[in-house]
Amino acid sequence: MDDTAVVKKFQEKLNNSNYNPGIAAIGTLLDQLKVDKAETLAELIANLKKVGEILLSTDCHAATAVSSSCDLFMRFITLAGLELQDFNRVKEILVQRGEIFLLRVLGCRQKIVDYSLPFINEGLVILIHSKSVMVLKVLENAAKANKKFSVFVTQSCPDMTGLEMEKSLNKLNIPVTSIIDAAAAYTMEKVDLVLLGAEGVVDNGGIINKIGSYQVALCAKALNKPVYVVTESFKFTKIFPLNQDEIPNRFKYKQSIMDCKKGDMSKEHPVVDYTPPHLITLLITDLGVLTPTAVTEELMNSYL
Repeated sequence: MDDTAVVKKFQEKLNNSNYNPGIAAIGTLLDQLKVDKAETLAELIANLKKVGEILLSTDCHAATAVSSSCDLFMRFITLAGLELQDFNRVKEILVQRGEIFLLRVLGCRQKIVDYSLPFINEGLVILIHSKSVMVLKVLENAAKANKKFSVFVTQSCPDMTGLEMEKSLNKLNIPVTSIIDAAAAYTMEKVDLVLLGAEGVVDNGGIINKIGSYQVALCAKALNKPVYVVTESFKFTKIFPLNQDEIPNRFKYKQSIMDCKKGDMSKEHPVVDYTPPHLITLLITDLGVLTPTAVTEELMNSYL
């Protein structure tokens, strides 16, 4: 596929309600793998890496998830030895592994939903930030289990995606109130727990997520409220930011903005921020319920 076809395929997959940006990236890589005309393994891997770079150059809203998903997909399909003389057979094996990986990541959400249910107790008041498909799935499942709870959701400037989340929760008949972002601290004393999604989980157990997540977690820590993060393991990424400035620009800003500004991002607002691990109580993942310190071990297992 050429660059235009890759982007078109990616956008088509994003329109599928079962696909978030990370899963859409994996699906696009798998499609490329099936049709690629490379004649050697090295050429094929180079072509897949190029597709990954094309996906990162789009203005998708979760570049961190796209990056980690592509890395783990490549790692998974090339993990075992492929010392075969017949390259067509090698490619068949890679496609089989790719399909297995896609099926695994598609099954992540149900596992997270199941692991999360015990944490949503009767009568809870929950604060969520912005719009997260994973958070929505967790709350939907709790409501179906006849658990009664209420939700505050931040409006999430500048794109106001929190209002979209409010509409989704209203459709599920879950009591919800939207609040302006600046009211997070004011509202926190009424809250029992904070539930966040994540675009990426970094090497030390912190998360990269929609801008404003950091300040919500800071407020929760100050008032001794637990912060739970629900996220898929394919969003684990091997980067290690120590502060906000160390988040790679390709994760913080849209590619079109960076191209327009020619690298000078001093007056641009980032779309994500970094929440350090000491502000996070637990990460609820398809691998189980993890403390932030357990993430490093899981990342090592993924990349070894």
